[in-house]
Amino acid sequence: MPADTTLLASVPLFERLDEEERTLLAAQLDDVTFEPGQVVFKRGDPGGSIFIVVAGAVEIFVEDTIGQRVVFETAKAGDFFGELSLLDGDPRSASAVALEGTRAVRLDRGDLELLFKRHPTSAMDVLSTIGKRLREADKLIGSRPTYSPNEAVEEKLTTVQRIADAAADFSGRISFLVLHMLWFAAWIAVNLDVVPGVHAFDPFPFGLLTMVVSLEAIFLSCMVLISQNRQAAKDRIRSDAEYDANMRAGLEVTQLHVKVDALYEQTLARLAALEKRLGPTPADAPKPVGQPTPNGSR
Repeated sequence: MPADTTLLASVPLFERLDEEERTLLAAQLDDVTFEPGQVVFKRGDPGGSIFIVVAGAVEIFVEDTIGQRVVFETAKAGDFFGELSLLDGDPRSASAVALEGTRAVRLDRGDLELLFKRHPTSAMDVLSTIGKRLREADKLIGSRPTYSPNEAVEEKLTTVQRIADAAADFSGRISFLVLHMLWFAAWIAVNLDVVPGVHAFDPFPFGLLTMVVSLEAIFLSCMVLISQNRQAAKDRIRSDAEYDANMRAGLEVTQLHVKVDALYEQTLARLAALEKRLGPTPADAPKPVGQPTPNGSR
């Protein structure tokens, strides 16, 4: 149904047109309505028209590789959407769904050319909207993390956690074992009066050494446990990342199945239309009664 001039006058994109120009343009436009939750178009659909919202709200969004919705804009009264695919001729780059009962007008390429001829400054309005959405897309891309989850965890380490990691790493080296062997040997040699000129300060059975080693074992075990807990947190992050990767792969496979099914249905529909247009083939045509078969029988 063509739009009326009163409806066009309420849209900022057309408010500078005079009554005659709006009447000419209204004869070319279609007045459409959408129910709440109704899909206006999906990403990948042919882009043959641009929509201008008269009343209501339409959400413009894309879904990323893990199925999360990234909202670019919520078009309200006076806003328009779907202009990018109309201008470049490519499929829709985003999806649109009505958030509430929505009324809009629909323009095709010819209508848009007529609008630009009658009102050249409206082209700048369309370009401004395209630039705004490109900036929003760049902002969304720039806000995504460029480092791994493990690097994000490393940035939040406290001083105690860093000391625990260093202690746990050093205790697992050969140098740690060699250092303790030299320490124990020197301690025992000094306290057994093997080293001349040095007074024994911890005679056999070396109670002080036993206490020091016990305290060291307590502190070192705590450090190792703290480091192990952090490693467990890293493992959980790695598992979450692998889960996200599997989800992305599953969604991509599902999307491929949907596309293949759509192509299959389109092929069947085109074949059926072609068969209907061509009519029955000679092999399918009924044979006259009594006509002999190639072997002479009836």
